[in-house]
Amino acid sequence: MKNIDLAEIGALVGDPARVAIIEALMDGRALTAGELAYVAGVSPQTTSEHLRRLTDTRVLAAIKQGRHRYFRIASPLVAQMMESISVVAAIEAPPRRRPPSRIDAALRDARMCYDHLAGKLAVGIADAMIERRFIALDADGGEVTPAGFTFFNKLGIDLETQKRGRRAFCRPCLDWSERRFHIAGTTGTAIARHCESEGWIKRVRDSRAVILSSTGRDALRELLGLDAAALKTAA
Repeated sequence: MKNIDLAEIGALVGDPARVAIIEALMDGRALTAGELAYVAGVSPQTTSEHLRRLTDTRVLAAIKQGRHRYFRIASPLVAQMMESISVVAAIEAPPRRRPPSRIDAALRDARMCYDHLAGKLAVGIADAMIERRFIALDADGGEVTPAGFTFFNKLGIDLETQKRGRRAFCRPCLDWSERRFHIAGTTGTAIARHCESEGWIKRVRDSRAVILSSTGRDALRELLGLDAAALKTAA
């Protein structure tokens, strides 16, 4: 497979339909070409061409299951790139002249950033963990402290095993809506999976947004002392 240069990646993410396709997969799901054609608002033939280019350049990966073919983001690095572009767009781009929508508000409150949580809720979790010295997080990197490992163990999250993996263990991810850091890497993934498995968050259909359940609100208030602003996504 050929090497991909920066100009080619820039061209790929400069097309509105391709951006819509990638954005639809930023919650970690795998979708069919038909579903992605609907999201992008283009014909199946045009979608097929977009998907071919995105898979050829390793932005997306294709998975065959039975008679169906699904597409997903190829690696966390792609999701990190898209979130970083969103940060630049939010800071540098002129404000859009349209009223804020409920969808915009939901994404800013809480959303999936590929495999970890983002938005006001995620930044609140990061702040609370930093305050309690469970993690250290800044622009240079992240670290889970001994007290943090104890905290996660009590929740039933085995970070020691995951620390030995190849992925970044605990890293900062600059939140495009809050413009502050939330937790990414395998630690961020473990937090998101735990919240979902415990029923603390619920995914919003056809969106990256998630809603904090009343159970999750109570649990995060008790465990981390999250304030009302971070918990406003409660159903």
